[in-house]
Amino acid sequence: MKSGLLLRALGLLLMGLSISAAAFYAPERSLQSLIANWAPAPSDFIELPNPSSSQLIHLRDQGPREDPLPIVLIHGTSASLHTWEGWVSGLAKTRRVITFDLPGFGLTGPSADGDYSDEAYVRTTLALLDHLKLKQVVLGGNSLGGQVAWETALLHPQRVAGLVLVDAGGLAVTSESVPIGFRIARLPGLRVVARNLLPRSLIESSVRNVYGDPAKVTPALVDRYFELTLREGNREALARRMDQRRPGFYADRLHELKQPTLILWGGRDHLIPPGNADVFARHIAGSRLVMFDALGHVPQEEDPAATLKPVREFLDGMTTVAAN
Repeated sequence: MKSGLLLRALGLLLMGLSISAAAFYAPERSLQSLIANWAPAPSDFIELPNPSSSQLIHLRDQGPREDPLPIVLIHGTSASLHTWEGWVSGLAKTRRVITFDLPGFGLTGPSADGDYSDEAYVRTTLALLDHLKLKQVVLGGNSLGGQVAWETALLHPQRVAGLVLVDAGGLAVTSESVPIGFRIARLPGLRVVARNLLPRSLIESSVRNVYGDPAKVTPALVDRYFELTLREGNREALARRMDQRRPGFYADRLHELKQPTLILWGGRDHLIPPGNADVFARHIAGSRLVMFDALGHVPQEEDPAATLKPVREFLDGMTTVAAN
């Protein structure tokens, strides 16, 4: 009798697991299948030199080419160039604005050589500037992108005229809350499962986690994050990036940054809490900090209009100084 009940319970469990697997089965999607939705004009794809071969890069280069000081914007972990579209639409009438997907994310897809180190992302940024024949730019970035921006400015100061750091990474951070997608990517056992199973609700939870007001997270926004996560190779790339992180490696050199720097931060950022903004402001001489109390970890995406205002002022100020 007991063995019969046990077999029945086991059968129900297996049935439940099979149903869950079928419901959450999310196979990888090819680049070609995603282009129509996520890479309309002015998206472009270029090949950059890479230590082992070449690296495909998804790129948007918008605004007047005669702009003497373009701004290059770099997204964060598991995001894409789309996170900047609110800023780009406000800037591109008068400024040249360049956005791109880092290797491992968005439509760029995995790194050609499996290198997701900080230095590899700096090399990619420099290779992009060289490809576009840009001697000097303003570099802006959010989260991981902010880290790539300031580390590029630190290691290659002659290429960076100014910095816009938006909830930037690169410090040894104690997070108050980490999106579940990031937690899974850090755990070898679970991330193996995540290569084939990915509930859309998990992506929604992760995006809501980084917004100051989760009610602003729309189904269309979740669709974007979900579909680009499914891009062939991206889930494995995220796991490798997590393994190759070195939080705080260059943090003791922040004081060496001499470029004009604007620091923007969401007061409700639980991934990289606002106290980190003070660290950047304290160590980068002459920097300006603007806090947005109601916004979260991706303030440029959550409220493009409000966050763009100080950026315009910063860029206008740099242009005036350059002209004089």
